[in-house]
Amino acid sequence: MRYYIVIFILLFTLNPLKSQPKYEVRAAWVTTAYALDWPKTKATSTAGIRRQKAELTEMLDKLKAANFNTVLFQARTRGDVFYRSEIEPFSSLLTGQTGKDPGYDPLAFVIEECHKRGMECHAWMIAIPLGTRSHVNSLGRRSVPLTNPTICASYKGQWYLNPGHKGACAYLLKLVTEIVNKYDIDGIHLDYLRYPEQAPNFPDGREFAQYGKNKSQLQWRRDNITEIVRSIYKGVKERKPWIKVSTSPVGKYRDTTRYPSGQWNAYHAVHQDVKKWLQEGIQDQIYPMMYFRDNNFYPFVLDWQESSYSRHIVPGLGIYFLDPKEGNWTLDEILRQLNFMRKNHIAGHGYFRVQYLMENTQNLYDELNEMFYATPALVPPMPWAKNSAPPPPLTIRIRKNGKEISLAWDCPWKNNQRETLRYVIYGANTFPVDITKAANIIEINVRDTHFVHNPDFPWEEKMYFAITSVDRYGNESQPAQIQIPAYN
Repeated sequence: MRYYIVIFILLFTLNPLKSQPKYEVRAAWVTTAYALDWPKTKATSTAGIRRQKAELTEMLDKLKAANFNTVLFQARTRGDVFYRSEIEPFSSLLTGQTGKDPGYDPLAFVIEECHKRGMECHAWMIAIPLGTRSHVNSLGRRSVPLTNPTICASYKGQWYLNPGHKGACAYLLKLVTEIVNKYDIDGIHLDYLRYPEQAPNFPDGREFAQYGKNKSQLQWRRDNITEIVRSIYKGVKERKPWIKVSTSPVGKYRDTTRYPSGQWNAYHAVHQDVKKWLQEGIQDQIYPMMYFRDNNFYPFVLDWQESSYSRHIVPGLGIYFLDPKEGNWTLDEILRQLNFMRKNHIAGHGYFRVQYLMENTQNLYDELNEMFYATPALVPPMPWAKNSAPPPPLTIRIRKNGKEISLAWDCPWKNNQRETLRYVIYGANTFPVDITKAANIIEINVRDTHFVHNPDFPWEEKMYFAITSVDRYGNESQPAQIQIPAYN
């Protein structure tokens, strides 16, 4: 069996461009909790602010160079945040002091920098856990157990929002709405939207007696989580329907016909009825935490895919296990998982966490940069939200100065009044440019109506270009084609 796996990987290696999909989510989690990925520098001076920002942009530059297209930025940890909020305090990790403004808005900054690089930025939010008692005390008067004590529960030394209390759902929606209204975010990504693991004695008996009706307590708890998912999804879509709403559930939904989960799964252990969310259409993407290998990985990936209801399944890969201090995985484990997901047309891949990409742990970053992500890829569209393409760009103009080529065009909508468009640039030496081939993509998510192309890096000279319009749902127009002036 291993012989055939090696041959498969070798064939992929010999023909990387032929294996590249045009559409694929390529996401990385940027963890701010405990400053695991960021920030490493405190913003206590002008130089500190500059360095803190530079830490982020260095990460984004490296992700861009490897053709990543999605950044999951942890905007809320446990009751504290990394943006200017009227509801919760700034994290102490920014300045060393809880609630202190770092002198800029980190979420606004990372969104802007992602967009400059053609990448989506999703606000990753820890939902239910609020932290230890000492952490909650460190937040002072703005901690949730002080500002909203009735919606909280203390369990085994930890504070949580109580999903059985109707006010907890309203509170989370308020947090999400604040971000949606204030920021040009591309996604809301909800983590730990679940009960504590295997917690039969979680203190929600009063709420169950009041609201449980004729349900079992286990089903009531699942319904509580589902109601939060439903409320947030509808609340986001009412305001900005193009924003993707996703969660990162436990990696195994339930036992499968292929392999058992040992009862450690989303449905039983933490009361996440994720397939119901997908069936009901209250998720756009799911990032199941597939931090497993062998039979604990492959059967459950297929299970998610077969129950996706055409939504994006983006398995989260536990690349931290490549670090000898974390596990004994080899790079081959991740490469097999990537090949398997490509072969089975999974919508994309998420990497936990970005540090291990930045450090090129076991040469993973090099493998992605040079092989698996050798060409750019577009984030798959959301036809369930909108299924009509925008018109193509108008009046393309081209200018050649040595090897530098400048393209300019007009937005097909006057004053861009309908919605913001992005543009994709393609190039080839055959006409018309085939926009179905990922190898012809030069740049994605261009936000301006002009683009400067330097063939010295990283593409060879192209004779023909095509430009398409893409709306915020990912729908792509027909191409507008153009030939450059003859080379001297």
